[in-house]
Amino acid sequence: MPAAASRFPTAAGPDGHWRLPGLPNLHSHAFQRAMAGLAERLSDPNDSFWTWRELMYRFAGRVDPDSQYAIATQLYAEMLEAGYTSVCEFHYLHHAPDGQPYADPAAMSRALIAAAQDTGIRLTLLPVLYMSGGFDGRPLGERQRRFGHSLEAYLALLQSLRALASPMLQVGVAFHSLRAVPAPALAAVLEAIGDASMPIHLHIAEQVGEVQDCLALRGARPVEWLLANAPVDARWTLVHATHLEPGEVQGIARSGATVAICPTTEANLGDGLFPLRDYLQAGGHWGIGSDSHVSVSPVEELRWLEYGQRLVTRRRNIAVGPDQPSTGTLLYTQALAGGLRACGLADAAQDWLLLDGDAPVLAAARADDLLDRVVFAGNRGLVRETHVAGRRVVAEGRHVDAGPIAARYARVLRTWLAS
Repeated sequence: MPAAASRFPTAAGPDGHWRLPGLPNLHSHAFQRAMAGLAERLSDPNDSFWTWRELMYRFAGRVDPDSQYAIATQLYAEMLEAGYTSVCEFHYLHHAPDGQPYADPAAMSRALIAAAQDTGIRLTLLPVLYMSGGFDGRPLGERQRRFGHSLEAYLALLQSLRALASPMLQVGVAFHSLRAVPAPALAAVLEAIGDASMPIHLHIAEQVGEVQDCLALRGARPVEWLLANAPVDARWTLVHATHLEPGEVQGIARSGATVAICPTTEANLGDGLFPLRDYLQAGGHWGIGSDSHVSVSPVEELRWLEYGQRLVTRRRNIAVGPDQPSTGTLLYTQALAGGLRACGLADAAQDWLLLDGDAPVLAAARADDLLDRVVFAGNRGLVRETHVAGRRVVAEGRHVDAGPIAARYARVLRTWLAS
């Protein structure tokens, strides 16, 4: 890549186009893209995350390695078109729907790896340990059995996947949640991986019910318990961390962990708002994820991260401070830095976007206002080209294999929704 493209942001010659680093997507459940828009009808007077989960389980029960590949290639192509150049895949669909392992226990993981390779996105694959149905240690329910592993089977899967690592594929560890991983198993996995610089990701404090159950059965809030009982450091990414007390905000920031904030999914599910301003003031690291993929747009995640805070405080430009007055620039640069840490990537020098300088919202743009325009000035896709590791994977705003990818994805959905 030309040297100029590594600076942030950079005008790319007299044509008026701009280069930006691509953003990491810190949290993805790829199969859930197939149900986007299908959970927006009232199913219960008290509709919530827990009722949404019923539909998710039904969709999860349909996915096999072939459909996993078809959905993930469509999703990853959309990510690249939108300006994501890497993704952390929080992967828990390990086995067949009846809970029996495939002949190749890594078959579902390999489908994700193939999808990333074929679309050209960098992948941080996070195989998930999922062992129990709640803080009380209850067994997994029938629809959860395909998620589950014994400790020994999980470590064997992790070892087999780590052997596949490459510059385009990082492999980390994921604990589904404190409710799904008993404390001894969490400690055993951490001991097995030792001091390796592997990314470690965990859902935490996403739901009020989760916080209440953890208090009742472990005598502490989820983040409070984790910080007191695990060696949380810069390797860790805490996904959501929505419901925090001030001491937990400070504790995460001191630990060096990254928080993966997923504003469109958290809004869609009615989860709540992350305490962004307090966390930024504490010096915390963060990035964004599209999670359930009701939106596949880094711009929308960043915009609604800020807008949610504005609605609560009834003020404007919440994220900024005296050192950086541009809200768009602060959001983009911090999401990039935190995202690279969480993905286990050193830098973004080879992964970049060319924006459409002919777009009206970028007319007469300057370096000091470009990112404010990109984040806040509309919904038109501005990505003209996406380059990852020297490969152009998006041209004229479309993934280079968009047609065949979309056709394969449509066949899967037509089959599922017709039956």
